[in-house]
Amino acid sequence: MKYVLVTGGVVSGLGKGVTASSIGVVLKACGLRVTSIKIDPYLNTDAGTMSPFEHGEVFVLDDGGEVDLDLGNYERFLDLRLTRDNNITTGKIYQSVLEKERKGDYLGKTVQANAIKDWIEKVSAIPVDGKEGSADVCVIELGGTVGDIESMPFIEALRQLFFSTGPDNFCLIHVSLVPVLGVVGEQKTKPTQHSVRELRALGLTPHFLACRSAQPLLDNTKQKLSQFCHVPGANILNIHDVPNIWHVPLLLRNQNAHEAILKQLALFSVATPPNLQEWTTRAETFDNLTNSVKIAMVGKYVGLTDSYLSVVKSLLHACIACSLKPSIEWIAASDLEDESAKSAPEAHTKAWETLRNSACVLVPGGFGDRGVKGMILAAKYARENKVPYLGICLGMQISVIEIARSILGWKDANSTEFDEHAPNPVVIFMPEGSRTHMGNTMRLGSRRTLLQSPDCITAKLYHNPDYVDERHRHRYEVNPEVVEDLEKTGLRFVGKDESGQRMEILEIPSHPFYVGVQFHPEYKSRPGKPSALFLGLILAATGQLEAYVKTHQNGSI
Repeated sequence: MKYVLVTGGVVSGLGKGVTASSIGVVLKACGLRVTSIKIDPYLNTDAGTMSPFEHGEVFVLDDGGEVDLDLGNYERFLDLRLTRDNNITTGKIYQSVLEKERKGDYLGKTVQANAIKDWIEKVSAIPVDGKEGSADVCVIELGGTVGDIESMPFIEALRQLFFSTGPDNFCLIHVSLVPVLGVVGEQKTKPTQHSVRELRALGLTPHFLACRSAQPLLDNTKQKLSQFCHVPGANILNIHDVPNIWHVPLLLRNQNAHEAILKQLALFSVATPPNLQEWTTRAETFDNLTNSVKIAMVGKYVGLTDSYLSVVKSLLHACIACSLKPSIEWIAASDLEDESAKSAPEAHTKAWETLRNSACVLVPGGFGDRGVKGMILAAKYARENKVPYLGICLGMQISVIEIARSILGWKDANSTEFDEHAPNPVVIFMPEGSRTHMGNTMRLGSRRTLLQSPDCITAKLYHNPDYVDERHRHRYEVNPEVVEDLEKTGLRFVGKDESGQRMEILEIPSHPFYVGVQFHPEYKSRPGKPSALFLGLILAATGQLEAYVKTHQNGSI
């Protein structure tokens, strides 16, 4: 196994995840099989219980792993199916080590950083691209910045990995920032110099520098970095700001990064010239798009767009398939509520104006009761005004509550998540859920949904299969006891789980496009292979859905 380690310095948020993904894309384009590992040094076991405001969205894998959003980047860029073990945390390592130690698996030996090294070697051998056997290269991203106290055990483990695998099997790429101070106007190399010095003091010397900057690096800046960071000038890669992230693999290719990495890993003889024609076309197509579609995103965590990263990417994939640019209008659900008309009248007016000027409405997942009233109002607006609507997870449950209240007349209809003693609980806590533990206790991962009718719009968008496998992350579900009453309103539950008791997909046949799904279709959307339901939303918003369904019903996009 060959390893490419991506570390970061100076500041967090430089784009190590996109850099690591792009390196994987370029190596894959050279005919190599690639896998990925993300190391998060925090003490949490996984990302499942973390606030979206702090760490962005929780990405869910096929096996139910709740992981860092960077694994979503890896899956989208490299078209992989990763496992929960591809996201290593300090919490996972400690938990695993302590369980083994208590069982006596270490036979009295002192446990040190070799436990981390063993985990990396074991996980890197797991095939994640649908083929048999191990990948050729494992790209490892170390989260945080060099010098963080919590990452020290991982730095030592990676130093040991470098030593044990040998120089021809290990490549270290350090991502750093080259800022320009407004007053001076000069590209400053000192932050990178200090970062590299810190890394070398810990026993790791970078083979490459990936320098983030607003503008392309000047030649004298590169020379300075090479001289003071002990890195050949040809190995100083510049990842400057680009119109969209699909340009990043092309940037690396244009700087011959693939040749230098292949040479470092002694893979030059087995690799082919990189075929990035698809990426080039995709990046240029997006740059040249002029028409856009307004999408109202009514959510709880709109203050940090990374909270809905996969939803945003899925909308991008769907829009590009329709030759459009997504214009996402972020609406804080609470701003739509009647209470905000008194407390924040300007925000209230603007939120409703934005909603009414949008071509479609999307209500994504979330937890807790904040903003729920606003989401219900958004769902009602979309239903009554025939505006295309897609509700995901909580967004589907919101639809059920709204219809129960507005059409059935159950004014006290609610979810037991928001009112444990609701007289009309139309959404209930799942029987198998845990009320005492939060982590890894939801219905998680890939689950099968049986489509009930080939005539429903969802079945047509998926090209008429008997079932679909999509990823889930929820504790609450539609109460099966009220399904019959709900369907009397014209609502149809067109997708159910294998037991027939769990509602997975709802539609209103009389509406141009009103779909709610209990699963999260955004987790499996890919560039060039958009999620069927996101595509349906954009097609409906632009008046193309009917024609698309007739043309593509038995084929693929």
